[in-house]
Amino acid sequence: MILGTCNLGLLSPPHEGPYGRSVRTRNRSHSCNAFPRTLRASSDLVAVEPSLKKSHGKRRCECFDMHKELIPYKEAWMWQKSIVERRHTLMERDEDHSDMMIILQHPPVYTLGTASLEEYMKFDVRDSPIDVYRTERGGEVTYHGPGQLVMYPILNLRYHKMDLHWYLRSLEEVVIRVLSSNFSIKATRLKGLTGVWVGNQKVAAIGIRVSRWITYHGLALNVTTDLTPFQSIVPCGIRDRDVGSLSGLLGGSPFDHDRLIEVAYEALMNEFSNVFQLSLQFEQIPDLKSSEKDSLRSSKCI
Repeated sequence: MILGTCNLGLLSPPHEGPYGRSVRTRNRSHSCNAFPRTLRASSDLVAVEPSLKKSHGKRRCECFDMHKELIPYKEAWMWQKSIVERRHTLMERDEDHSDMMIILQHPPVYTLGTASLEEYMKFDVRDSPIDVYRTERGGEVTYHGPGQLVMYPILNLRYHKMDLHWYLRSLEEVVIRVLSSNFSIKATRLKGLTGVWVGNQKVAAIGIRVSRWITYHGLALNVTTDLTPFQSIVPCGIRDRDVGSLSGLLGGSPFDHDRLIEVAYEALMNEFSNVFQLSLQFEQIPDLKSSEKDSLRSSKCI
C-alpha cells in the first residue's frame, strides 16, 4: 500500500553547515545488524485483518536518534526496507514485540514517489544539481536537506489501527501539536491534501508506504531549512501554495538555529509518543551487514 503527498557509520568531525550550524555527516554506511534481510519475497497486504491492539499499557518503540547528523538518503531508505523485511519475519513468528522509529536529517536530495511526474521538476532530471531518487512512497516530488527533521516511523498498524487515513491524520496531528504547544503557532490540515499547513505555507510533508500493515517512509518538518531548493520543483505537485519553515514563521525568534532544532526535536519525540501511545526506548546504531551494503551500491539515482 502506498499513500501520501508528499546508515550509518563512523562520525566525521563536526563541520559548519547552513546558518552556521554544527552538523555531522557519516563517512561509512551503517544500519541495524539486528535486522538481517530475508530471502522470502512478500507482497503488500490488501485485506483487512483483525487488529492486535491491546487495551492496557504502551507498546514499546525502539528509537534510532540521529537528529544532529546528515544521513545520506539512500542509506536511510535501504535501512528502512531491511527493517521492514525483518519485521515481516518476526510477525510470522509472533515475535513482533516493538515498533521502531528513525529520526535524522539528510544532505540535499530530491525524492519522488512511485508514480511522481517529472513535469513537477523544473530541471532536466539527468542533469540534476543534487541527487534524485524515485522511491516506493506515495506522493509527488519533495526536497530534503539540512535543517529539516525527518521522522521515519516503522509501526505495525495491527497494534494501532488498521486504517491508512487514520495513520496519515495521526502523523499530521503530531506536527500540529508540536507547533501549537511549543511555539503557539496554529497549524491546520487542508481538505483533500496531506501535510501540515500554516496559512498558505506547507511546513510538513508526509509520504508513506505500508507493507503488510508495517509502515515506513514518514514525515519531514521544515525547521531551519533553506527553502531555496524548493524553487526548482513544484513541491508535492501543488502549484498554488508555498512552502514554509518554523524559523521563517517565528521571525524574530529568541532561538538560534541549533536551539530551534533541539526544541523541535524534543517536541516531535514527545508528541509522537503521545499520539501513538508508545513508550520510546533509545537504541545504539549497529553496523550494516555486507549484503545490505551490496543493496546500497545497487540502488541508483535517477
